Amino acid sequence: MRDAVIVDAVRTPIGKGKASGALASVHPVDLHAHAIRALIDRTGIDPALVDDVLSGAVGQIGEQSGNTARWAALAAGLPDSVPAVTVDRQCGSSQQAIHFAAQGVIAGAYDVVIASGIESMSHVPIGSQRDGRDFFGSQVAARYPDGLVPQGISAELIAARWGLSRAQLDSFAATSHQRAAAAWADGRFDRDVVPLKVGADEVRMDESVRPSTTVDVLAGLKPAFYDDYWARRFPEIGWHVTAGNSSPVNDGAAAVLITSSETAQRLGLKPRARLHSFAVVGDDPLLMLTGIIPATAKVLDRAGLTLSDIDAFEVNEAFASVVLAWQAETGADLAKVNVNGGATAIGHPLGASGARLMTTLLSVLEQNGGRYGLQTMCEAGGLANATIVERI
Repeated sequence: MRDAVIVDAVRTPIGKGKASGALASVHPVDLHAHAIRALIDRTGIDPALVDDVLSGAVGQIGEQSGNTARWAALAAGLPDSVPAVTVDRQCGSSQQAIHFAAQGVIAGAYDVVIASGIESMSHVPIGSQRDGRDFFGSQVAARYPDGLVPQGISAELIAARWGLSRAQLDSFAATSHQRAAAAWADGRFDRDVVPLKVGADEVRMDESVRPSTTVDVLAGLKPAFYDDYWARRFPEIGWHVTAGNSSPVNDGAAAVLITSSETAQRLGLKPRARLHSFAVVGDDPLLMLTGIIPATAKVLDRAGLTLSDIDAFEVNEAFASVVLAWQAETGADLAKVNVNGGATAIGHPLGASGARLMTTLLSVLEQNGGRYGLQTMCEAGGLANATIVERI
């Protein structure tokens, strides 16, 4: 039976997703191409051998529209003959691209494939593709007559349901910044991140990491999503979610090279990890972000593993309340979760985050000598992906 292995994974530094951000002057296609080109250069793979490029992007409008994966592949210098396709499973888009790539390799449809992701939120602000349009249609509205809610309200509902306090959320967020700052200081991101020139400057580090962040600093921030309408509709909400205990908006890209053990041996490539098991689930679209809980259970069951077998977790920090609710339900040891910091500090360039987390997870397993790593990602609409990798 064929397997799927990761030969290497890289990411760009992650910039703030606003006009003054370090990567704001870089076109999304060029930013994406930088990660793909670096992956090709570092692995030494002949780009003509790439069977497909599967790329995640959430804001598929404007400069990220028109099958942006194809243009990034061409901008990276891949031959015209290499196809590409853009995937949208919201925040899990590039994690889903990794799943599709690995499943294609296992099935024999691919020998060599790139899974990648892009989001330039300075160019394509979150929600741009909606722009006042009705996403849902009449039948979804009829199925959920009380209406669905924005993600920030879902994060507040999660905090209320799991009894999470403002202090708990802020403490988790401060720890994320401290861990990310320490990882940068210790050189633990050096293998992951490929710097890029922007004008006369070279961008080397993640722009959203704030080493000076403390619980006291975060305590001074106001609730980010308070609104009289939502307060009347959901009186149970404590209004604990702030910009400080949520992920920021960001620009970034990441890319992963996937093949089989047999093909890697034939091409003289040394894999870093085996893609062991995959899961994707649907969950309550009102709470929306809790799918990581059943996704974790499902992927562990498919893998024949237990939580104690997992040496490192990467759980996307869309909001601190999401990760803490997941921890409360699973019982995972937070000392093993996002040990080099998470999206609260590093950033959350939506379509790139799945591949970014995978890049980080591989390095954490190598740095700590772990065998199994589990990555999971909450996604809009009540979806979640989960992936288990085994370090080689």
